[in-house]
Amino acid sequence: MNNMMNYLRHMVIFARVVECGSISATAIALDLSKSVVSQHLKSLEQELGVILLNRTTRRQVLTPAGRDFYEQCLRLNSITQQAWDAARETQQLPMGLVSISVPHALIGPIVAPAIGALTAQYERITPTILANDQRINLIEENIDLAIRVGETGVSGDRQVRLGQFRDVLCASPQYIAQHQLTSAVLIDSPERCLQCDYIANDWQGTQITHHAWHKTTRQLITLEFVGNRFVDSLPTVLAMAKAGAGLALIPDFVFNMCQQQRTLANVLPEYEFVRLPVHARHAFGKQPPTVVRLCIEAIKQQIDGFSDGADAD
Repeated sequence: MNNMMNYLRHMVIFARVVECGSISATAIALDLSKSVVSQHLKSLEQELGVILLNRTTRRQVLTPAGRDFYEQCLRLNSITQQAWDAARETQQLPMGLVSISVPHALIGPIVAPAIGALTAQYERITPTILANDQRINLIEENIDLAIRVGETGVSGDRQVRLGQFRDVLCASPQYIAQHQLTSAVLIDSPERCLQCDYIANDWQGTQITHHAWHKTTRQLITLEFVGNRFVDSLPTVLAMAKAGAGLALIPDFVFNMCQQQRTLANVLPEYEFVRLPVHARHAFGKQPPTVVRLCIEAIKQQIDGFSDGADAD
């Protein structure tokens, strides 16, 4: 590899000597000393075993071998330029493959609509959306972009804040009426919380604790539940909650749609849960590929559509 790098360096400098007409002019063009340029030419001719340039104090003339070698250098330069141009075009044009890892809760309402609209606008983008709630290593798993809630990712990842949301503790109006649930009942009677049916994501476990703050007084409350319906995705949580299977904790941007449809109601309307930040993570440094940047912008715009986005970076 080192030899190949030296060969390429020799060839580049040789081609510039031919084009500039002298070692002195080449040294100025490449910001090198004349001795360094001369040494490259000498090393090149020694490696090849032929004389490429006949040089005098006033002029230089390519030998037949030098003319042939110079033509090969021009071909190499052309291939190099094409490679650079192609890489820059990929960076600038909205095209190519992009893999996106997303939590189950954000796929339906946020990411799928955002990326769907993006691909409708730019048909040459080919996305793969992967549902995954776990922490991942982007490079090891060959993921271009990860959308995550609350976590910072691994060292070296670039993180962009997209927005935020709050969870809402809710149930169907029928379930609330049947069990006569109010904020006061749940707060003043801890045993009633333990008696409630609770629809839990499998990662929540059985013993579930929630903290919330009064919207006006900022009083902190703690509620404890026991999960007895377990699922592995937000759509299943929603379906069971709407059917009256019990209480569930869902993102506010999902709950708001259900509330408008009167399929779910907030069981703690005077209280609110902590804000949860949503981040995009990638491993491309300060300048991600255009297709990754466009995906980030589209997802952020979709999140902003559910809120005023005032606290988003």
